[in-house]
Amino acid sequence: MKAALLVESLTGNTWQAAELIGDKLQQERWTITGLSRVGKPDLASIQRADIVVVGTWTHGLFVVGQAPFALGNIANLPTMRGKKAACFLTFALNAGKSIDKLTTAVGQTGAAVVGGLEVKRNYLDQHTDLFVERLLNVVETA
Repeated sequence: MKAALLVESLTGNTWQAAELIGDKLQQERWTITGLSRVGKPDLASIQRADIVVVGTWTHGLFVVGQAPFALGNIANLPTMRGKKAACFLTFALNAGKSIDKLTTAVGQTGAAVVGGLEVKRNYLDQHTDLFVERLLNVVETA
């Protein structure tokens, strides 16, 4: 399998999570076609990929108004019809319904969203393990 990673990061946690995901997928013999910002996507890496992993961070107040950052950029991604996508979202205290908003936005690009996971910034390694495990299970059963 080949995966492209598209990421927006404020403090580096989301970027680090994407790198961990990429490393773990490569350990499973996947090819990473590219790692780029959602706002400046590497279109060639998306085109070469079987699946696009989109990650961003949660912004808003800690208990209300949470949303995934860069929804406007995600809505402007190129059409990804025929591609699978998986989403992850980093957060500090409470992500609210941000993962649902993120998967909906990615789905509006035409991609078939196969899952999403919230990644708490204090548990990047453990939560990215879970993300990759779930992604592998979804891909194997498809």
